[in-house]
Amino acid sequence: MTYYAPPSERQFLSAAQGSRSLSGRDNKPDLSVVVPVYNEEENIDRLYERLTESLVKLGKSFELIFIDDGSSDDSFRHLEAIAAGNPSVKVIRFARNYGQTAGLAAGIDYASGEVIIPMDADLQNDPADIGLLLAKLTEGFDVVSGWRKDRQDELFTRLIPSWIANKIISVISGVRLHDYGCSLKAYRREVIKDVRLYGEMHRFVPIYATWMGAKVAEIPVSHHARQFGKSKYGISRTFKVVLDLMTVKFLSEYATKPIYVFGAAGLWSFVGAFASFVWMVILKYFYATTFIQTPLPVLTAMFLMLGMQFILMGLLAELVMRTYHESQGKRIYIVKTALNVDPD
Repeated sequence: MTYYAPPSERQFLSAAQGSRSLSGRDNKPDLSVVVPVYNEEENIDRLYERLTESLVKLGKSFELIFIDDGSSDDSFRHLEAIAAGNPSVKVIRFARNYGQTAGLAAGIDYASGEVIIPMDADLQNDPADIGLLLAKLTEGFDVVSGWRKDRQDELFTRLIPSWIANKIISVISGVRLHDYGCSLKAYRREVIKDVRLYGEMHRFVPIYATWMGAKVAEIPVSHHARQFGKSKYGISRTFKVVLDLMTVKFLSEYATKPIYVFGAAGLWSFVGAFASFVWMVILKYFYATTFIQTPLPVLTAMFLMLGMQFILMGLLAELVMRTYHESQGKRIYIVKTALNVDPD
């Protein structure tokens, strides 16, 4: 198998300068389209052709950012050839496969457009729908999410788990979307530039944006059946999403006050220890049941130790969060508007 070296820093810089020149001005391009790629050699050239055709029709300056997520096929060779002929194309190649979330995070880091549009590389998203997303943005929204209303996927392995996951996410997060899993979205740069993504968190970016005060909308978009290659996701991904959702919920409610979670668990453990102890005493003095005849002494000790551990974990989490914010000068709030205030 032939291996290709990743683009040099000079190539990255020239691509960025070339993309800025498309706008005809010194500031940033209007659009940055971010496409994570993993083993999509059959789709890349077709995707590039459709993307450029759709974006040129919009009449806006743009750049394309392809993130090769450690592909083992010839995906990078195709991307390398595209980048060589078009300075508005940036290609970032990972050393290994890190996953879609890392691909999106890298795309955001390298994007310079005023609007950032992620999408899949498998041709299931339609580049022609980008215009619909942008039109919705002009109505005053900060994030527009695609909704694969007529989704072309397997019913039992993809559709049903997705429906269930979307319902759960909407209820827990309070952000009502039909389709969190659709990669085709449009973000204003200011609401996504400071988002840090981990795990499988890319699907929860609209939730993060909502925390920052962004207005989120959802519109139906086209969805096509996969023609080439194989899907990289299975039903096991649903379980990862549930775990990540727990993380999102914790961060949204208790990121700056973790003692409330661990402290509450500790207090309830103390309540369990006290109830177990009282019942143990009642059994001994009123029902002639000795302590060795019941597991209640063990439960009392267990609940007591758990309570102490939860309290100590909460105090430790408080120290970690204070270190995180204070060492980096991070604030625990986000200012949307400030009037008559020195910018510094």
